[in-house]
Amino acid sequence: MNGLHLSAELHACAGDPVWLTDATRLREAGLRAVVEAGLQPVGAVFHQFSGQTPDEPGGVTGVVLLAESHLALHTWPELGAVTLDVYVCNRSGDHSDQARQVMAAMQALFRPERVEQREVIRGAVTA
Repeated sequence: MNGLHLSAELHACAGDPVWLTDATRLREAGLRAVVEAGLQPVGAVFHQFSGQTPDEPGGVTGVVLLAESHLALHTWPELGAVTLDVYVCNRSGDHSDQARQVMAAMQALFRPERVEQREVIRGAVTA
């Protein structure tokens, strides 16, 4: 259960708008980010929402399940906003640097003007 939990809210995202609205591309980007960080994906589910009007694309909710835990994201294209969550368990070694690498890679896609980010060290299990 030892691990690092990163969460972030991204505001005024100035990246390509497709990153806020395309579940397929976000799934590919999330999988690429975790693999490039040296983490092991074991599954992925991304859902595309309908927009409020036929001309307005909806947001995306997605998760990449990792052997080490998860990457989760939610987009709000109408607000230019994203929430990101990266949690890595450290049972087989310290994966904190990999978690930070995934968070940075995902933030780079969205190019937010403002980021609110937190780091939480999840508790040690003692036997």
